[in-house]
Amino acid sequence: MAEKSGKAFDFKLFRRLITYTNPYRLTFYFVAFSAILLSIFAVLRPYLLQQTIDKTIIPKDNELLIFFISSMVGVLLLEVISQFLFIYFANWLGQGVIRDLRIKLFEHMLGFKKQYYDQSAVGRLVTRAVSDIETIASIFSQGLFMIISDLLKMLVILGYMLYQSWQLTVLVLAVLPLIVYATRVFQKKMKAAFEEVRTQVSNLNSFVQERITGMKIVQLFTREETEYSTFKEINEKHKKGWIKTVWYNSIFFPIAEMSSSVAIGLIVWFGGLKAAQGDVITLGVVIAFIELAQMLFRPLRQIADKFNTLQMGMVAANRVFAILDTESKIENNGELMLDSVKGKIKFENVRFSYIKDEEVLKGISFDVEAGETVAIVGATGAGKSTIVNLLSRFYEINNGVISIDNTDIKDVELNSLRSHIAVVLQDVFLFADTILNNITLNNPHILEENVHKAAKEIGIHDFIMSLPGGYEYNVKERGAMLSSGQRQLLSFLRAYVANPGILVLDEATSSIDSHSEQLIQDATNKITRGRTSIVIAHRLATIRNADKIIVMDQGEIVEQGNHNELLEINDGYYRSLYEVQFATVTE
Repeated sequence: MAEKSGKAFDFKLFRRLITYTNPYRLTFYFVAFSAILLSIFAVLRPYLLQQTIDKTIIPKDNELLIFFISSMVGVLLLEVISQFLFIYFANWLGQGVIRDLRIKLFEHMLGFKKQYYDQSAVGRLVTRAVSDIETIASIFSQGLFMIISDLLKMLVILGYMLYQSWQLTVLVLAVLPLIVYATRVFQKKMKAAFEEVRTQVSNLNSFVQERITGMKIVQLFTREETEYSTFKEINEKHKKGWIKTVWYNSIFFPIAEMSSSVAIGLIVWFGGLKAAQGDVITLGVVIAFIELAQMLFRPLRQIADKFNTLQMGMVAANRVFAILDTESKIENNGELMLDSVKGKIKFENVRFSYIKDEEVLKGISFDVEAGETVAIVGATGAGKSTIVNLLSRFYEINNGVISIDNTDIKDVELNSLRSHIAVVLQDVFLFADTILNNITLNNPHILEENVHKAAKEIGIHDFIMSLPGGYEYNVKERGAMLSSGQRQLLSFLRAYVANPGILVLDEATSSIDSHSEQLIQDATNKITRGRTSIVIAHRLATIRNADKIIVMDQGEIVEQGNHNELLEINDGYYRSLYEVQFATVTE
């Protein structure tokens, strides 16, 4: 895990980030070369100005004046071209790095256990993958190379100043320690401030994302005022985080400006006296030193400003690398690739807990024969849905063995395993895309004509064609344009076209209207025919015809058998459930 560092600059983190420039070495070196050119051109301008004053203006040599002016124009053009190339390719490099980094981050997140997402706020993950990575780009476009360029300028300027007049250079350097010390303090304070800013940005994103997603609940329970007040508090913390950075900037930059003015005043005073006395310090040298001093102090101010950008990028990089360093993947050591699945399932003494020492499944064992339809019933929290999650290896079991066709699922390559299992959930998730793309999930092996054929077979083709655009109808975010029953029907079609060896229906018929339920019941009969099916249901009427019913209570299997067998058990758990539901329906 990337750790929070109290240092003003984390070189270890920086070295790790720089490794992402390896594919762009030529661009990296070109940008560095452009920075060197800019530092040289920065000194040429004051030099030419000095020569113009001392050799053409004072002696009144018009021909030489034209030469020096032309030289300054030429240097200015070269500097402009170098500046353009420097800025363009520095930004190009930054965008290339964050593109690669974002791809790596997203690929890493795709492999996380479901448990990781259970415990992580979506808003924070979105912040890491989008805005934090975008902030990292500024390290290259506005931070690192700008700082290198400014440091090179300062070194070249100091060398030239010493060459021209050590006395005036000493005067300038006398002021320098103050601004260097202020810069150092400023860097440390700004690092802490930017860490606070990024934390508050994550909190704000997370809060807004959750409230917009759950706006229906907010409005149903009239929580608008409460959520508004909470938002104001979070937004205020966000503002205070930024105010800290403004406060440090408002202190530092006046100090830097004052130091520069003091240095220029000393140059004018001492250099002017020497020039008036006819010393080796000429008027041209004094004018050049005024410009050189400004050029020396300006990079210091800019370095501090660019260091702010660099710090924000480093803080963002630290957060992104924290996710990249997170080990939360299901071990995919299986090498067996399944061409087909008959569908025999076996759970042997399986134990599992989401939280350590709080078992959800307490050593359950059962068999499902190939082609059988097995129903799992029980109260909420009995462990029914957990069985589905473990079968697809979204979580790792604590003990026991789960096998398909007499093969431990840990020995099967993960994607191969999941490709033979289709799950229809109660809470159907649809992307903001067309119906066709939501059904095929952009799988090129599933042809549109096959989707049409499957829809007709399970009786939902007419429903889809009744929508504007038919299969090209955009269902919007989370399928908001469809009813819950319609979304459920599409999830059945999505499972059916995948042609799985094992089908799981997890509360697939709950919370829908009677018309949709009849369509879904017909679809269920069609897609479960000839394949192993596991049906989890609260409504027992939907699973009366199952080959086997497994009754669970508090993580244990308490009864097994078909519908009639279970009803014959006096004081049986299933019989009591059935009688309660039957009595409710009758009433």
